[in-house]
Amino acid sequence: MSQVVCAGIVVADVWGRPIDAQPEHGRLMLVDDMGMSIGGCAANTGIGLAKLGVDTSIIGKIGRDGFGAFVREAMAAEGVDTSGIAVADEANTSATMVMIDSGGERTFIHCIGANATMKPSDIDMDLVRNAQLFHFAGALVMPGFDGEPAASVMKAAQEAGTITSLDVVWDDTGRWMELLEPVLPYTDIFLPSFSEAVEITGKNTPEEASEVLMAHGVKTVALKMGPEGCYVRTADEEVRVPAFEVCAVDGTGSGDAFVAGFLLGTLAGWELRDVARMANAVGAMCVTAPGATTGLKSFSETTDFLVEQDGDRWRGLAKSARV
Repeated sequence: MSQVVCAGIVVADVWGRPIDAQPEHGRLMLVDDMGMSIGGCAANTGIGLAKLGVDTSIIGKIGRDGFGAFVREAMAAEGVDTSGIAVADEANTSATMVMIDSGGERTFIHCIGANATMKPSDIDMDLVRNAQLFHFAGALVMPGFDGEPAASVMKAAQEAGTITSLDVVWDDTGRWMELLEPVLPYTDIFLPSFSEAVEITGKNTPEEASEVLMAHGVKTVALKMGPEGCYVRTADEEVRVPAFEVCAVDGTGSGDAFVAGFLLGTLAGWELRDVARMANAVGAMCVTAPGATTGLKSFSETTDFLVEQDGDRWRGLAKSARV
C-alpha cells in the first residue's frame, strides 16, 4: 500500500510562453514555446512526492479521451500508482490553457470537466485507510465532493489513524468557509496560500488567519507566501521561513510542489522549521522549468540543493528521514 494517497483534481495543462498580451480578435499570435504537461493539485503533489521517493497513489477522475490517456500515462511514467483513477463517460478530462508571460506569471482558462463528477463513491477507501497520509487536493472546485462529502472521507481517514491534509484552489463563487467548515475539524494539516487564507477567514495577517483556522479544528496551518516563503503554526510553535532565490522560469505548480515537500518532511519526522525549509526548496525547484512538475527533483538532488544553501546538517537530516 502507498505511503501517501492524493485525491482531487487531475488536469491536462496546455501551456504557451511568452504571452504578454492577447492577440487582436481574429488574429494569430506566435509564441516561442508551447507544450502539454500534467496539472491539477492532486497530480502535481502526487508526482512531486513520487519524485522525492515517497510511494504515492493518486485518486481522481478523467474522461475517456486523449487528454485523459495523456494524464494517466504521464502519472504512471513518474512512478505514481494510478489504480485509483476513475473514468467518467459523461465528461471530458479537465483541461487548462496556461498563458505564461515573460516574467513567469501565469493566467489560466479552465474547463472543470470530469473533476466536477468526482464523488465519495469514486474513492477507494482501502487505499486511504492503509496509507500513512491522505491528501485532499483541490477543494472548492469539486462540486460532487466539496463540503460534507469530503468531510466524511477525511473523518474516515482520521478514524483509521491516517494523517489528513488539505489544499484548496481559488473559489470564484466566494463560498470559502461555507464549503470548508465541515472539513476543517478532520484536517491535520491545511496548506492554503496566504491570499486564500485571507478569503477563508476574513483576517489580514498570517497570525490571525491561522488562529481562526485552528479554532475550526486544524492542527497545523502552513501558509504559502510566495516570495516571502511560508508561515507555519501549530498549537505549540510558529515559524516564518524565507524563500530561496532561484531563476524562475514558470511558477505553475509551485504551491503544489511546496505541499509535496511539506508532506515529505512531515513523514520524515523532522522539526517544523526543517519541514518548512524542505517545502520551500521543493517549491523553488519547481519554478526553474516550464510546467507544473518538470523542474521537480529527486530527494537526493533536493537535499544537495539544501546542503548548498544551509550546510551539511541536511545530510544528517536526510539520513534520519523515516520515509
